[in-house]
Amino acid sequence: MAAPVVDAAYLKEIDKARRDLRALISSKNCAPIMLRLAWHDAGTYDVNTKTGGPNGSIRLEEEYTHGSNAGLKIAIDLLEPIKEKHPKITYADLYQLAGVVAVEVTGGPTIDFVPGRRDSKVCPREGRLPDAKKGPQHLRDIFYRMGLSDKDIVALSGGHTLGKAHPERSGFEGAWTKEPLKFDNSYFVELLKEESEGLLKLPTDKALVEDPIFRHYVELYAKDDDAFFRDYAESHKKLSELGFTPPRQSGSSSKCDTKASVVLAQSAVGVAVAAAVVVLSYLYEISKKSERGAGLGGKH
Repeated sequence: MAAPVVDAAYLKEIDKARRDLRALISSKNCAPIMLRLAWHDAGTYDVNTKTGGPNGSIRLEEEYTHGSNAGLKIAIDLLEPIKEKHPKITYADLYQLAGVVAVEVTGGPTIDFVPGRRDSKVCPREGRLPDAKKGPQHLRDIFYRMGLSDKDIVALSGGHTLGKAHPERSGFEGAWTKEPLKFDNSYFVELLKEESEGLLKLPTDKALVEDPIFRHYVELYAKDDDAFFRDYAESHKKLSELGFTPPRQSGSSSKCDTKASVVLAQSAVGVAVAAAVVVLSYLYEISKKSERGAGLGGKH
């Protein structure tokens, strides 16, 4: 499907949708499932075949019925009224914006969001998302296929600070943290504890402390929430833009940017000329006053 034209009108709709998403997520306490929806739509990307990724295909029954997507129809349905209210916005942009807002309204970092994703009706094959029952090598296989790094693996795993696992969706039950509606670094703090009574640790969670490279980041994020927020925002942005070239980097956009630069440059020259005229006029007036002042002095 064609990419949307990201003009002033589109950006205005994005801003309106952002406000609607804040209201929805706050009132329904649905930040965790919105983050999961954004993640699962984007996390199917294959850097080698350039398929999958944040293209809205998860809205289609063929994909949302994948085992790993169990329960996500709830989030899709919650977002449909916002899509109907802002029809210009693509599903791909809406789902990723929902993930960004979910993090922000629960106290997480501000994530740079660039719109312009195109929707797709081509669903990736099942099995591209992480399997919670597996270990470090599986995580690397999945994330490297997306084009992401070890740091991205650990930072993005920090998203488990939000929400709970539901047995009917994943086969697991429980929350990872004591405050599952608050985005902070407590996921990593809990990971480093020998026992966290009542809290969940999946095999993929345990893999982060068993692998020495992963553990380095776990320890860093557990003691430095600023480092976690910074890296999470960076990794989340990368995830949300897998296979997506923001419009400002496209050829047509570059022409627009060039035109804008020319206009700005011309405006700057105009301002400089106008300022010079004002200064020269001021100096002329000072000169005239000095001459008049000298004349008056002579009379006395």
